[in-house]
Amino acid sequence: MAREVKLTKSGYERLVAELEQERARLQEATRILQELMESSDDYDDSGLEDAKREKARIEARIESLTDTLSRAQIIEEEGHKVSVVTLGAVVQLKSEEGDLMEVQVVSPAEASVLERPMKISDESPLGRALLGQGVGAKVMLDTPKGRREFEIESIRH
Repeated sequence: MAREVKLTKSGYERLVAELEQERARLQEATRILQELMESSDDYDDSGLEDAKREKARIEARIESLTDTLSRAQIIEEEGHKVSVVTLGAVVQLKSEEGDLMEVQVVSPAEASVLERPMKISDESPLGRALLGQGVGAKVMLDTPKGRREFEIESIRH
């Protein structure tokens, strides 16, 4: 049996949008490949091979997204404070230097450092350290700049 993938509602919607975008890219890649095949006398043409590889990459991404979405279970995001960090929780952290950082603990399928709050995987070192911790707890994390300590300031869903 396939393992379920827990996603936030926004993460699920983002993956659905990405799937639609990839399907549109596939149509365009297929059209370009057909044009190249019709106009090419030499099947060793590098442009034709590049187009075939790009089409295969898009198809693999569509397959991956479809699989993830088919196993998705949307987790509840209630918008209130909770006592411990769970999947979907938005956590405000304070570094030893006093800097504040907000992260949301999510499944690997929707992890993204480009979003705000930053979405970190529950399988990442920070995600694993945060799960089950409460407000006031201190978590240690090994970073490229050395070992750092963060204190949990608040938790909400």
